[in-house]
Formats: sequence, structure tokens, C-alpha cells
Amino acid sequence: MAHRPAENSGDIISRSLVLAVANQKGGVGKTTTAVNLAAALGLAGVPTLLIDMDPQGNASTGLGVERSERYNGTYTLLMTGKPDENTIRTTAVPNLSLIASDIDLAGSEVELVNRDKREFHLKQALAGSAVFAGFRVILLDCPPGLGLLTLNALVAANGVVVPLQAEFFALEGISSLMHTIEAVRRRFNPGLRLAGILLTMFDRRNSLSGLVEKDAREHFGDWVFDVMIPRNVRVSEAPSHGKPVLTYDAKSAGAEAYAALATEVLRKEAIMIPHQANGA
Repeated sequence: MAHRPAENSGDIISRSLVLAVANQKGGVGKTTTAVNLAAALGLAGVPTLLIDMDPQGNASTGLGVERSERYNGTYTLLMTGKPDENTIRTTAVPNLSLIASDIDLAGSEVELVNRDKREFHLKQALAGSAVFAGFRVILLDCPPGLGLLTLNALVAANGVVVPLQAEFFALEGISSLMHTIEAVRRRFNPGLRLAGILLTMFDRRNSLSGLVEKDAREHFGDWVFDVMIPRNVRVSEAPSHGKPVLTYDAKSAGAEAYAALATEVLRKEAIMIPHQANGA
């Protein structure tokens, strides 16, 4: 069944699909998924914005933004709530824009602690500016952990995509994230839901990957995406070239998997692919 954004979640959220890509564990393919899902959506003709919420800025690196060029980005958006024409950057990927993780974002959690409605800064910024109105999908690349940056993303989002590494102990920690999602739903964002769990770094030659898949599908059923992201050297190489794998090597297994994931997301969320994307 298709899921639609909650109509009472704020003006921009009611018009756009806002997905937080989150997992409190590091090294599970979270940023890789955010960058490549965003790129796949853009290449499918869907106007997409990726917001780098992680002070490490790996999503910004993965889209070719040098650290010296990271200014007027996510930190400014959170602290002022007033993006301007320089806050949103175009990228080399058609239909994909970026708000980069600027250098001051690392201190934002400390600054947010004493602010009123500290959990709502991102949501208010998105809802309060017409510059976001043209994006059909907004992806939020969250930092590892469940601090205020992740909380702001969950409050602003319609849904959460959870990358799950196909390795031992993979399911450990998911329960904490699920409890957090439920707590955010109760206290701040009744429209928040689980959009899906994505198995990453999947190796069909490894029996352990198969066991993790079996456990995940038994525990979460249809919430687990049909598409699984394989362990693929091209996916690992692409960020060092400042490119998503879909433009670095479009014929690689990793690129094909993320393209298939974008199609599955669009289908589940009942988002029509624009006619002009047919030749993309």
C-alpha cells in the first residue's frame, strides 16, 4: 500500500516527501545510501534535495563539494531558518541539489540545547521558505547517534529509511532507533513513520548475509525493501572522486541497485516519475 505524507505536518512537508536516512550505528552505508538514492531520484527526473545533517560532511564530499567551499549550509539553515539563493547548491547530477554540511555544524547541538523549540528548527526552516517548494523529495543524511541533529531530522521528516548492514550484530541497536521513532511520533511528529529498512553491503557468497536477510524479513516483514545493496568496490570508490556511483560507474552492480531502490521508493510512496525522465 502506498504511503502519503501527513497533511498536518507543515506546508512544505505536505507537498514534498521528506525522508530521514538514519541509523545510530556508523559504518552501515547511511551516507552512501543518502547520496546514491538522491542521485538515482534526480536521474529519474524527480526534483530532489539532499541536506547534509552530519558534521563529518561525507555527503557533501560525495557530491564533490570541497571543504573550503562549505559555507552558508546546514548550520546557517538551522540557526537562522532563512535560506537564501546560495544555501541550496546545484550539483553535477540532473535534478539534484544539496545543502552542504558547513564547518560550524559540529557545534550546533550545543547551541541548540538552550533554544526554544530546539527540536523544530529544521521543520520550521523547511516550512517557512518558498525555496523548498520545488523539490518533490527531500533527503536528510543524519549523523550516527540520536542527538539533536538527528532529532531535528526526525521531527521534519515524513518517513525514515534505515540502512542495515548485512553483518553480525546488524539487528542490535535497531530497537533503540525504533523506540526513538515512536517517541518522536508521540511527542513531536505524529506523521512520522518507518519508510523502510535497507539491507546494505550484502554479499550473496556469504551465508551470514543470507541469515541477516532472513532475520530482518522475519522481524520487519514488508518494511524491508525488496532491493538489497551489494558489497561493491565501485560504490566504495565513487566518493573519493566526488561522485555518486550512478555517475561514476552507471553499469556497476551498486549503481544498478540504487537505481532499483529509487524505483521502489517512488512506487511505495506513489510518486509518479515525470514524463521527461523517460529518456534519462
